[in-house]
Amino acid sequence: MDAFYASVEQRDDPGLRGRPVVVAWRGARSVVCAASYEARKFGVRSAMPALRAERLCPHAVFVAPDFPRYKAVSRQVRGIFARHTELIEPLSLDEAYLDVTETRTGLPSATATAEAIRAAIREETGLTASAGVAPNKFLAKIASDWRKPDGLFVLKPHQVEAFLTPLPVGRLPGVGKVTERRLGKLGIATVGDLRTLGQDRLEAMFGRWGARLHRLSHGIDDNPVQPERPTMQVSSEDTFPDDLPLDALDTHIRRLAEKTWAGYQRERERDPQRIARTVVLKLKTADFRILTRSLTLPALPAGAQALAAVACGLRERVDLPADTLYRLVGVGISGFTGTEDAVAQSDLFGADEPPLP
Repeated sequence: MDAFYASVEQRDDPGLRGRPVVVAWRGARSVVCAASYEARKFGVRSAMPALRAERLCPHAVFVAPDFPRYKAVSRQVRGIFARHTELIEPLSLDEAYLDVTETRTGLPSATATAEAIRAAIREETGLTASAGVAPNKFLAKIASDWRKPDGLFVLKPHQVEAFLTPLPVGRLPGVGKVTERRLGKLGIATVGDLRTLGQDRLEAMFGRWGARLHRLSHGIDDNPVQPERPTMQVSSEDTFPDDLPLDALDTHIRRLAEKTWAGYQRERERDPQRIARTVVLKLKTADFRILTRSLTLPALPAGAQALAAVACGLRERVDLPADTLYRLVGVGISGFTGTEDAVAQSDLFGADEPPLP
């Protein structure tokens, strides 16, 4: 969906149409949930501090989020998807992968299916959506952004390598800023450059993930669309009214551990066979640096208090200066497995990309 939350607000309030709209609570601790395309022209982006958005676009209209309304529209859109295929993998309220190898409608191609879905969304919701049609998930994701808003981009198999060659290497899934900087020191800026390293070199640098990186550089990704994505993590987090030092987070960690534990129990009620043993502590510094620390145990702590104790202990693994202040803390439980294949794992440091050797 295009600028989903902001577009819903503009649809429902004609006075907002054509104006820069920022979906966010006002305040020093708030972040932008969504920005209309009119606001994006001024550099406003999702996850940006609301105060910065206000500085970039002083005449923007700030609208408080209304998530029940957005969820209702999301259900409506997914109903449209379901007319075409049962293989739907939601990523968020406004985005999903669809496998249309076989469809319920008998339309002749994936392109025709995408066109029909976009037309139905426009007619039934009054909103626009952009679609990417490609041989696999990661390519479809890139393609879906290519002609936003209200666009359709089709990437055929024989076009894949040429399409990827000039793209920044950071467009590949899993390549974060750390990996991008490391590759940049080797003169690797584009996907085409990355291919020149070869699989052996990438594996030497990144281990097994290097092999996947090599495949991605050639447009190869066999991950299927998963209609029932298993829960990967149950977590709770909170942003403080004022930045706090690390040793002042106990009360917040314990409160969030209780919420996370309650969520984990609900997950177990849905599927008693799935268990988790990894405790995750997430922190965001006053200057918006995000870090996580995690520990995989032989067995998950027996309750919320024990979970909180482990999470509090993970602060010892934070090696930032003692005077560092934090604006957010989160507590999570991850590493879900079925009881039949659960094994104790080594300690992990959570990250958005593989650890560097």
